[in-house]
Amino acid sequence: MSNQNLKRVLIGVCGGIAAYKICEVVSTLFKSGVEVRTILTNSAQHFITPLTFSTLSRHCAYTDDNFWQSTHSPPLHIELGEWADIFLIAPLTANTLAKLAYGMADNLLLNTVLASTCPILLAPAMNTDMWEQQTVRRNWQQTLTLSRFHGIETASGLLACDRVGAGRMAEPEEIVSYVKSLLQTGGKRDFLGKRVLISAGGTREYLDPVRFIGNPATGKMGLALARAALHRGADVTLVRGVANWQFPLGVKGITVDTAQEMRSQLLRYLPDADLIMMSAAVADVKPREYSQQKLPKKALGEVLPLDYVEDIIAELASCKQQHQKLIGFAAQTGDIVTPAKEKLQRKNLDAIVANPIDEIGSGFGSDTNQAIYIDREGRQFEIPMCSKLEMAHRILDLAG
Repeated sequence: MSNQNLKRVLIGVCGGIAAYKICEVVSTLFKSGVEVRTILTNSAQHFITPLTFSTLSRHCAYTDDNFWQSTHSPPLHIELGEWADIFLIAPLTANTLAKLAYGMADNLLLNTVLASTCPILLAPAMNTDMWEQQTVRRNWQQTLTLSRFHGIETASGLLACDRVGAGRMAEPEEIVSYVKSLLQTGGKRDFLGKRVLISAGGTREYLDPVRFIGNPATGKMGLALARAALHRGADVTLVRGVANWQFPLGVKGITVDTAQEMRSQLLRYLPDADLIMMSAAVADVKPREYSQQKLPKKALGEVLPLDYVEDIIAELASCKQQHQKLIGFAAQTGDIVTPAKEKLQRKNLDAIVANPIDEIGSGFGSDTNQAIYIDREGRQFEIPMCSKLEMAHRILDLAG
């Protein structure tokens, strides 16, 4: 089935207070052009009504009453199982997880699981002690050994029981991102066992405690790369500069400020990486001197002495092993190809992604992007305007 047709998401909602978060998931997916159908277990209806989901999805929300009273031909669970391209179960309770682990089917949701063949994404939510029970951990790990099942680990935080710990369901943005990755890839795990190192965001080079040289990079492209690689099975380390987003669950995240800090962390993790993607906007220059105290305006002078910042990507290229692949990024205005090709050769990269920052909908801070991917042999692959997550998957397709 082509990616263009993978736009039907079935969502199974189990009984838990986190069910309210799935309203945002349904609404966001619908607004992005995805067809959504929902199934509620009996216990889910103690927390939220079918009417809520039918309103948000613009379609009937199914319950066990529909299942047992259905006159559908084919039966409802068969119809829904064949309809879905992606099946999300969230919040996933310990009860439903146990039944999934052993192939049980005593309600509409579980019968539909067995009647479907599409990828299934699980987003659990429960009390910390429940989540950490050996039986629950066993069921979780056992279920995820099946190729169809993908899982988002729980986050730590304040739970509805007033405990602070693991068991909190992933936020809607993280769930939607994973669903969209599955819609893009069909659930393939072609990066399973690979270690991916990514840089993201901008760096700051300080003149004094309150002034710095920087750029408007937000790190959104690096975040999309990290999510895409994670969703395809990779072990991901993300070194980010200035950014205002949380690291994805399952990603090893490291926050830095200056180019020197970024260089240190990237060199630390380079030896273990199979693929390195340098999407960070690292500063090119820094003030020659740093003042421990805020400088008065009159002390700044008319000329600010500058030094060049270390060329991190060139250093990584000189250190990398034969099996490693290093991909650079070139944010350009005007002609984006010529300077990108020159950078590719001069810095001995395996590939480079050239993207325009002077066109509407691409570049710093945007949710979309476009680019030209150029490999070592000089072949060019155009990536038309798309979401940064989709672009990340296109880059991984080319880099893999």
